[in-house]
Amino acid sequence: MATNSSIEWTDDTWSPIIGCDRVSSGCDGCYAIREAWRHSHNPHPEVAAAFAGTVQRTGDRLDWTGRVNLLHRRLVQPLRGRKPRKIFVNSQSDLFHKNVPDEFIAQVWAVMSLARQHTYQILTKRPGRARSLLASYAFRVACEEAEARLVADEATPGLSRARREQYRSRSRSNFAEPLPHVQLGVSVEDQRTANLRIPVLLETPAAVRWISAEPLLGPVDLKQAVIPMGSQRGRGLAASFVHLGDCCTNQLHGINWCVVGGETGPMARPMHPDWVRDLRDECAKTGVPFSFKQWGDWGLHTAVDGDGRLVAGGRALAADGTLYEPGSPQAGLDAGLVQVCKVGKKKAGRVLDGVIHDEFPVGVSA
Repeated sequence: MATNSSIEWTDDTWSPIIGCDRVSSGCDGCYAIREAWRHSHNPHPEVAAAFAGTVQRTGDRLDWTGRVNLLHRRLVQPLRGRKPRKIFVNSQSDLFHKNVPDEFIAQVWAVMSLARQHTYQILTKRPGRARSLLASYAFRVACEEAEARLVADEATPGLSRARREQYRSRSRSNFAEPLPHVQLGVSVEDQRTANLRIPVLLETPAAVRWISAEPLLGPVDLKQAVIPMGSQRGRGLAASFVHLGDCCTNQLHGINWCVVGGETGPMARPMHPDWVRDLRDECAKTGVPFSFKQWGDWGLHTAVDGDGRLVAGGRALAADGTLYEPGSPQAGLDAGLVQVCKVGKKKAGRVLDGVIHDEFPVGVSA
């Protein structure tokens, strides 16, 4: 298990699965593809084998092959750490990828159940499968069976004799309710993906639900995503939420945490500050913890001059995501026009309107 992760909202990463597929525009600049290609050529044979066959080069483009490697030896890693940590599960894959067997996902759930000292952060772009599995009685049984095998195996680390006896004498399944220390989230990059994934997340059994708007490639209205007006789902959700005039509790969204970040990498796309502000303000209004991870490789710099011309050294980004090259006529563009420069993640930083936002769900500290 990787320690001291550079990801701002977690402590460690745990990747018992390697390999994935692109499913939407948010995958275009996927850092995990580049990492998998690099690690597949690692001189250490065990590291290279973990990533082998997951990435291929076609011309000048790297891409996933669709192969998923299941790394059974990594499954019990969280059981070895006694110190409570925030653990990002599968930073190199999607736990709910179609090529990951249900039984393997159940084993991941069993480990998380036994290693309750940690908080687990799961992200998926495949919420349909997550909903289907986590609402399934058959999956609950598979989790119980996987947990029982781990407890019965004397080689399983981190389980004292007392812990094993306590498990055997319990009167209720650990999976009767969603695991309280498992946070299930969806990745969204624009309104379309938010509308597709967030409603499905809200129908999925989970103690904590969250969204990662990274890379944020366009504006996202959470209310539009959560309550599709006129739909059967929207009417059902609206009936279950608590409204207080123009304001509401965080149950309006059913979302317990929102993380926002810009894109990094060679082909990174810029993020307009108004997109971030809209999410920040909506979270503040509804009491949803908000974390701003980073601007990405594109930083905000001086706006266009009084004549509407670009200041030397940058490009102009419009509120609709259009990126204008230096020298382009800017007359008549909306007031949301800002200048951006590709300066790298470190220099661009993570300050939003003079503030660093590092909020976490209730019960989870930074």
